[in-house]
Amino acid sequence: MSTLYRLRRSFSTTTTFQTPSIKSHAEDLYKERDLKKLVQKFKLCSSSDRFRAKAGIYETTVRRLATAKRFRWIQEILEFQTQFRYDISQENFSIRLMKLYGQSGMYENAKKVFDEMPERNCERTVKSVNALLSACINSRKFDEMEMLFGEMETKWKLKPDVVSYNIVIKGFCEMGELDRALNVVDTMGGNGVKPDLITFNTLLDNLYKKKRFDDAEKIWKQMVKSKLVPNIRSYNARLVGLVNEKKFKEAVDFISEMEKSGTNPDVFTYAALIRGYCEEGDINELKKWYAESVKRECLPDRALFGSVLLCASEKGDYDWCFELCKELFEKKYLVDGAVLQKVVDRFVKVSKIEDAKKVVQMGKSNDYCLYKLQLTLDS
Repeated sequence: MSTLYRLRRSFSTTTTFQTPSIKSHAEDLYKERDLKKLVQKFKLCSSSDRFRAKAGIYETTVRRLATAKRFRWIQEILEFQTQFRYDISQENFSIRLMKLYGQSGMYENAKKVFDEMPERNCERTVKSVNALLSACINSRKFDEMEMLFGEMETKWKLKPDVVSYNIVIKGFCEMGELDRALNVVDTMGGNGVKPDLITFNTLLDNLYKKKRFDDAEKIWKQMVKSKLVPNIRSYNARLVGLVNEKKFKEAVDFISEMEKSGTNPDVFTYAALIRGYCEEGDINELKKWYAESVKRECLPDRALFGSVLLCASEKGDYDWCFELCKELFEKKYLVDGAVLQKVVDRFVKVSKIEDAKKVVQMGKSNDYCLYKLQLTLDS
């Protein structure tokens, strides 16, 4: 082995040791439980331009701090980024900071980044305004959203694009102003901007959920007329509408239509039907579609599984209810303890004492979640 080769190998090994990879930085930050230390480590890592290129690490860290309501520390790590002159002069980097502030409900901080962009020689395009509009919605600053949108062309000479309109539509929907959201679609057409699938899905989702079935059907027809191909979100929104209208046969037929179009049902598809049949108390159809969801590995979430359990017990299908309890513990699902207690009480009430005892025992002896169930027998 030549001396030169040994030196190169030694230098390479030393460099690797002294300069941890971005992956190792990310893992270290993820494992850090002390949030104050997390902030310190994050600021230290930010000195690396390769680290600053990883938007995902920023999102994960800020989300953790926001969940813990450490908003002062969010401001600390994001203001720290402004010292990196090249990055902060790039629009996409400033947009990232605005989005992070917005997702944390810190609109004023996002607005400050936006306002300071010109003095940092950072170009502001419609993308920057869109980021600020999103920050308005996430921070529940709907008045600010309307004002900013109204000023786009007059104050910044920027024409709203489809993303701008979609953000405003989402804002009006969250305000409960569905008629105003629908009017935005007309405004788009008048300004030469074509609605896209996000536009229609946002409206469909909200209209069907609010049981404005006729308006939603008009939007569906408009989407089809625009030659936009519905995706799973479109189908699920309409399915919710059909279930809300108690049009179960049409809902089932609609799932077949969806599959024929090449779109496979997902967990939300089955959840819509299962929830509907629970509310109707139709135990036969509920069992059928629950079995189908298990077969497709599209299992209901904690709350919906609880609804299935309660429906089975309330409708007197105690054998299936007990099988669901066994499935719960065998597959380590989670459900609210109050739901299981109601099931135990129901078993006792109809003299299925042995089943009640077994559920209580499973609740106490499983190795993943302790359920403090009580077995109360009448004397």
